[in-house]
Amino acid sequence: MRARLRTVLAEPAVADPPRRVWRDWALVAVVVVAAIIETAVRQDVPNRPVALAFTLVAAVSILYRRTHPLATVLVAFAGVTAADLVLALLDREQIELYSMAFFLLLPYSLVRWGSGRHALIGLLVIDGAFLVDVFTHATLGDAIGGAIFLMFPAALGAIVRLEHTSRQRELDEVRFRERAQLARELHDTVAHHISAIAIQAQAGRAVAASEPTAAVDVLGTIEEEASRTLSEMRTMVSALRNDDDPELTPQLGVAAIERMAANSTARPQVTVELAGDLDDLRPSLDTGVYRLAQESITNAIRHARQASRVDVHINGLHHVIRLTVSDDGAPTGFDPESGSGYGLVGMAERAKLLGGTFEAGPRPGGGWTVSAVLPREAAAR
Repeated sequence: MRARLRTVLAEPAVADPPRRVWRDWALVAVVVVAAIIETAVRQDVPNRPVALAFTLVAAVSILYRRTHPLATVLVAFAGVTAADLVLALLDREQIELYSMAFFLLLPYSLVRWGSGRHALIGLLVIDGAFLVDVFTHATLGDAIGGAIFLMFPAALGAIVRLEHTSRQRELDEVRFRERAQLARELHDTVAHHISAIAIQAQAGRAVAASEPTAAVDVLGTIEEEASRTLSEMRTMVSALRNDDDPELTPQLGVAAIERMAANSTARPQVTVELAGDLDDLRPSLDTGVYRLAQESITNAIRHARQASRVDVHINGLHHVIRLTVSDDGAPTGFDPESGSGYGLVGMAERAKLLGGTFEAGPRPGGGWTVSAVLPREAAAR
């Protein structure tokens, strides 16, 4: 029990919670207008000026419920509790406005966005507010019912937070696997260059004494291989891997995309168009374009409803390589969540690691388009 409590208390607040948007301001406006109308129309509202003033002040907490969830709970629930105590001492009725229904948002926000310690403090404040309510005005049954009613949004916030955390962990795992795959491919490329350097060095040492000119040529080759290897190693810095003994297998590149499309017997039909300068690509870029095209084609074949063709366009420009994969499926044909939902995440991560950009979405008139722009030269790390 203590271990679980420590785990809850150690839970940090959600990093970078959503900031205020126009809907928050609209909600505050609705609460303010509703409170004004309610106090003006309802004849049974006790302590009308106090109830209206407190509701208007508490409504402002809506704007801060995600960024400062504990503070909003303290302002709203501790504030109404203090007001009820003062009214009880003056033998007056407690604050009761239907407009205060927005209080239901606060327990949800507290558990959804706050830290474990703040959530525990806030829930204790809410429970304390109901205890005060019991001793001042309400019956025990009413107070318990109200507490359960308010704890439901808190439970919902906990469920949503748990689901979001689980989803985020799965996304992180997908990104990690993509990094590991890219690192493995880069490792194979670098290992090939290092092997070539070692062989050339051995050859240079063998001819250095008898043929100095040939040794100079060998040194030039070693310098070229070392430069290419250094470039690949710089690209590799941000990639992670957990496999220390990879198999050194040849990596497929742009040239293999046409063969892959020609060998595909599945529907829809895959066509490939290569344009521009696609020769002598750095190995990680060559393999990266192939992997992005492969995953895009696979997604279209699996998920594009009513699609008859998939078009792959790869254009080698002066500084970048542009890849576009599109299908002619139904307007609502492709559902990225119909599978694991993580294929696009992996592709976006690979494009990012290669220093490029990635976009995916429906195209006008139907179908789906995936596009990536990757730089020819590795970004400096």
